[in-house]
Amino acid sequence: MIDIQNVSKSYAKGKVKAVDGLTLTVRPGEIFGFLGPNGAGKTTTIKLIVGLLRPDAGTIAVAGWDNQRDPLKAKAVTTYVPDTPEIYERLTGLEYLNFIGDVYGVPRADRLERIRKWLDVFELTGAVASPIQSYSHGMRQKIVLIAALLPGPRVMVLDEPMVGLDARAAHHMKELMRDHCDRGGTLFFSTHIMEVAERLCDRIGIIHKGRLIACGTMAELRAGAAARTIDAVGTSLESIFLELTER
Repeated sequence: MIDIQNVSKSYAKGKVKAVDGLTLTVRPGEIFGFLGPNGAGKTTTIKLIVGLLRPDAGTIAVAGWDNQRDPLKAKAVTTYVPDTPEIYERLTGLEYLNFIGDVYGVPRADRLERIRKWLDVFELTGAVASPIQSYSHGMRQKIVLIAALLPGPRVMVLDEPMVGLDARAAHHMKELMRDHCDRGGTLFFSTHIMEVAERLCDRIGIIHKGRLIACGTMAELRAGAAARTIDAVGTSLESIFLELTER
């Protein structure tokens, strides 16, 4: 569903290589966790996937559509939640959701049903008529997540989606992520919360200094750790992450 082939991206006229020869495939029905230290290239990779940045080299296809040759077709099947919500603050929550529904061509009846459902799940029904500029950070995160769910996308790309969410909302979000993929969708997300990635993800990729240094299921990552150490049985993702990024 997401196919990244030998992608590189540099800044400062080539002096800083944020992504270096990245090759990665994320399959339908898969929750893929993308981990890395600060500055490792996670957000750059995500912006490349959703078409906010152009790669210096390589190709990216989303649901079979090259995101440079057919950007609108790739974006039509994808929704994106950035690490910092950037939304139209003068709109009310409901106006913003209807705007997103218009952009993606969500039919009116489906739109209203989905909006009611997600507002109830994220406990925003009482605030949806208020301007977004009055929302707390957590409320803004919730309205952006609802907007990402509204079109019923095939591919969801989320950059630190749990930041700012209260415990109940985070619990619902994890359930929704799993349900999305159980119905054949694909979800690619970055996080610094190792426990969430370990419990939730089907596969995990670790990027460091722009390069993918590990990728696989938890069992495969532990097997790799076992090849490097005496005993990796039951090793946590956090331990594997620290060991790999410190080497």
